[in-house]
Amino acid sequence: MPAPVVVILVSVVTVGVLKLVTWALNRYTASKQAEIDSWHERVVTEHGLLPEERQNTDRACAAPELDALRAAADRGDWRACAEQLAAAGPDADRRYRLVEELADAGADQDDWLRAWRAERPGDPDAAVVHAEALVKLAWRLRGAAYAEDTSDEQAAGFHRLLTEARTAAREAQEIDPQDPLPWTTELWIALGLNYPRAEFDRVWAGLTARDPHLYPAHYAAVQYWSAKWHGSEEEANAFADHAATDAPAGSLLAGMRLVALFEHEPDDNESAYWSTPYARSAVDAARRAVDAAPAGHARAAEIRHLLAWCYTMTDRPAEALGQFRVVDGYVDALPWRYSEDPAAYYCHIRAVAARFAAKEPQPAA
Repeated sequence: MPAPVVVILVSVVTVGVLKLVTWALNRYTASKQAEIDSWHERVVTEHGLLPEERQNTDRACAAPELDALRAAADRGDWRACAEQLAAAGPDADRRYRLVEELADAGADQDDWLRAWRAERPGDPDAAVVHAEALVKLAWRLRGAAYAEDTSDEQAAGFHRLLTEARTAAREAQEIDPQDPLPWTTELWIALGLNYPRAEFDRVWAGLTARDPHLYPAHYAAVQYWSAKWHGSEEEANAFADHAATDAPAGSLLAGMRLVALFEHEPDDNESAYWSTPYARSAVDAARRAVDAAPAGHARAAEIRHLLAWCYTMTDRPAEALGQFRVVDGYVDALPWRYSEDPAAYYCHIRAVAARFAAKEPQPAA
């Protein structure tokens, strides 16, 4: 057979094989997707969980206190906001959740916040809400894209607002020198304004002198020490390890190890990543911490969302479903928060867990 004919035949056969393989892969993928799609309905009918359209994308768990506070801010009642925040007591974590909620409302519409500050210029709560609102507004303006995909106009506005926020945070620190919350706010400013490590350490020292175990401050610091910002995977893990080891009884800082791990999760082979002895020990420690926490604890719910992900990625679907049942209805947490459609992503992974749980051997009666 002439060589040109052989070449043509080989080419034809190769193209045919590639088309056949592509067709088979597409059929396989479509079949798997159809099976997962069927489980979206089954988790609702068989497990009693909520459909995608009923997932709350603003909360990690039920939060009546935050709902009432947001309603007051939305109607412009700054006095009710001030009273509720003042009544929160000395629990810095609880107060920071309230401050974040008010700051989020202030980033939407700030007439009520301006009125509060004008009426009570020395109010430390108003000062820290103002600083936090500027931080939230800055990050909204910047968006979630990588630096190379952020416009010059976005970057300029981001840095301008964060510079204003830094001034506001330091004013709040001066108004109430013992309050750790303005220092927590400045940690997020340090992230965006690229504080050098010595300057970040100064802020961290100021924070820990006032509250050495504040959960939201540690969350912000893990971000700073992560590879995508100013550190590395090793530094973030080391920071999280220290936080967990140094934490007092009853603390949920064991969850920082999961946060640090998730921030460095590879784009593929997640199962192997979460199956290492280090990751498994982090998962187990976080699980012990949340199981010991009071029911409905907001930070415990945030960790449970990550546990649901970890258990799904490591072929422990029954345990994943257990976590999904506790947090179902609320999806403002890692890992769903990083998705463009958190509710859809949450429900997809939940369906994957339910599908594999159904295939697990059942214990003998």
